[in-house]
Amino acid sequence: MPPESGESAHFRALEQLYAEAPINRFFESSLEIPESGVARIRFTIDDRYYHAGGAAHGTSYFKMLDDAAFYAANSLVSDRFLLTTAFNLLLTKPLTSGPVVAEGRWISGKRRVFVAEARLIDADGEEAARGTGTFMRSRIPLATLPGYRA
Repeated sequence: MPPESGESAHFRALEQLYAEAPINRFFESSLEIPESGVARIRFTIDDRYYHAGGAAHGTSYFKMLDDAAFYAANSLVSDRFLLTTAFNLLLTKPLTSGPVVAEGRWISGKRRVFVAEARLIDADGEEAARGTGTFMRSRIPLATLPGYRA
């Protein structure tokens, strides 16, 4: 099979960048970018992520929503790493043990500032949280980041 090129190669390189990010040693998860402006992160909640009340701590919600929205936006940018500048979060249901999918979608912006949203879907197919983020181009070239191999 020939090596991927263009947009597809960029998506695979972002997926590899995500996989190699040091933070993901603490949050076992996998990223999939099926098309431009869309990102999905699959992960499993277990008691390692619980707060004292026996459900997932908000850290897990924020991390996965931010990442899904971020990668949906960065899928549109092949030269620079984006940075989160703001993120609004709405928690609607406690997450307990089981698989969860974070679905991110780009909403607007294609130059300097991007807006993307994400939602968490639990094993029953119910939404547990949603968020909207604002992301901007940084001065960091993607090609200089460990893990990004287009």
